[in-house]
Amino acid sequence: MPGRDQEPGSYYVGVDVGTGSVRAALVDQRGILLAFADQPINQWEPQFNHHEQSSEDIWAACCVVTKQVVQGIDVNQIRGLGFDATCSLVVLDKQFRPLPVNHEGDPRRNIIMWLDHRAVSQVHRINETKHSVLRCVGGVMSVEMQAPKLLWLKENLRETCWDKAGHFFDLPDFLSWKATGVSARSLCSLVCKWTYSAEKGWDDSFWKMIGLEDFVADNYSKIGNQVLPPGASLGHGLTPEAAKDLGLPAGIAVAASLIDAHAGGLGVIGADVRGYGLACEGQPMTSRLAVICGTSSCHMGISKDPIFVPGVWGPYFSAMVPGFWLNEGGQSVTGKLIDHMVQGHAAFPELQAKATARCQSVYAYLNSHLDLIKKARPVGFLTVDLHVWPDFHGNRSPLADLTLKGMVTGLKLSQDLDDLAILYLATVQAIAFGTRLIIEAMEAAGHSISTLFLCGGLSKNPLFVQMHADITGMPVVLSQEVESVLVGAAILGACASGDFASVQEAMARMSKVGKVVLPRLEDKRYYDKKYQVFLKLVEHQKEYAAIMKGD
Repeated sequence: MPGRDQEPGSYYVGVDVGTGSVRAALVDQRGILLAFADQPINQWEPQFNHHEQSSEDIWAACCVVTKQVVQGIDVNQIRGLGFDATCSLVVLDKQFRPLPVNHEGDPRRNIIMWLDHRAVSQVHRINETKHSVLRCVGGVMSVEMQAPKLLWLKENLRETCWDKAGHFFDLPDFLSWKATGVSARSLCSLVCKWTYSAEKGWDDSFWKMIGLEDFVADNYSKIGNQVLPPGASLGHGLTPEAAKDLGLPAGIAVAASLIDAHAGGLGVIGADVRGYGLACEGQPMTSRLAVICGTSSCHMGISKDPIFVPGVWGPYFSAMVPGFWLNEGGQSVTGKLIDHMVQGHAAFPELQAKATARCQSVYAYLNSHLDLIKKARPVGFLTVDLHVWPDFHGNRSPLADLTLKGMVTGLKLSQDLDDLAILYLATVQAIAFGTRLIIEAMEAAGHSISTLFLCGGLSKNPLFVQMHADITGMPVVLSQEVESVLVGAAILGACASGDFASVQEAMARMSKVGKVVLPRLEDKRYYDKKYQVFLKLVEHQKEYAAIMKGD
């Protein structure tokens, strides 16, 4: 019966498809990871801002990692399976075969990735309509959402792709279809990336206005006309064919999916914080901001009533936590930006060699090098005259301006390891200042946030975490399980199995606090001054652009 204690040895499998790899975990009913596996996946960049993947390659990787995590256990103890993935666009024909999303006509490359910016012209025209659906994406649609990408396909690949297409899936929904044969979509994907409304459904006038009336004519069968909440059980569970592929028993419960960042939010935001002396202990869950930080960063805040935040996506009803409205801020590149700054520096080969000699990652080495050169000052003070604006891939939130560029001020002629370490630090700080800017926009609109809950790859970097605490002035909670996104995916499987009465109950039981990082409040004045410079950078960039556009 739902809500009752499970028998010892009930397991759930979570599968997470990120930008560069597929990961899977075997998780027990307490939210503890018992096994983990990962497998890289292919990416293609046939031209600048075009990023593509293969759904067949991704499914094959899902099969590899799932078989690895269930080795050596009685698979009959596995009760449920949950998927999360990046919000990439998968295109299949009417027989569910891959279609090319590229000029080369290569059908293997049938996914337009989330970070693809090919549809700049299309999103500009969509935003010019000022249609009412844009109110739920912060007033301005992002080029990373699905409507502009669909319009690009219609306008650029009419014969080879658009006219032959039978199904357009968000990647998380493709995975749940592949596992169950059920083409129902998750409310999370459709609400957050496709303009669907949990209350009203699709808006015919929007699709007609932007030139995609095709979807209205066929009752949205190609993009989804059956919609389920995340965690709902799909069809009759895992099909025999998918069960064989994945190494799992046929018929186990498979959940309606989540976007990867939302799975991370689900995996952290409901943790029991009693005994840590945090302000959020006596406050509702709406005082918590989940920050899921990997290749990009997503800032998930929830509210009881809808809050409209300019430049921040949402409010989306029940898109992450059932019964709550979700606002989603974001930074288009964070982990990717840090890699870009570090790997492009003249001292990177030296850094690589020294880190390898110490059997450390380059970032662990950089963190220890910063400690070495900071002398008596706090490490953050090393960037007193070096400042970075981090929008090398445009600004997602809260400025919603994809034309913005990255900026660095304070460079010198020297290019040694010290310079690299300090540039790395300034970049990490810039990302944290971006989070502060998002929080300020959310609070100005009506959110009240007291605590950050971090997860994702960058949350494993202690410098990244401490800078977020110091720069926002808020405590940062890290999960006991660092792979919170996979815990979130497993929570979906647990809900689908019926072992918990609700998503909220599963969250409370399966997500736990591991560590709390407090801000160094004595450094507040320094970071307030740096934040003033941070805001000046973008102000100046806009002034420069205006000068160059002028007569």
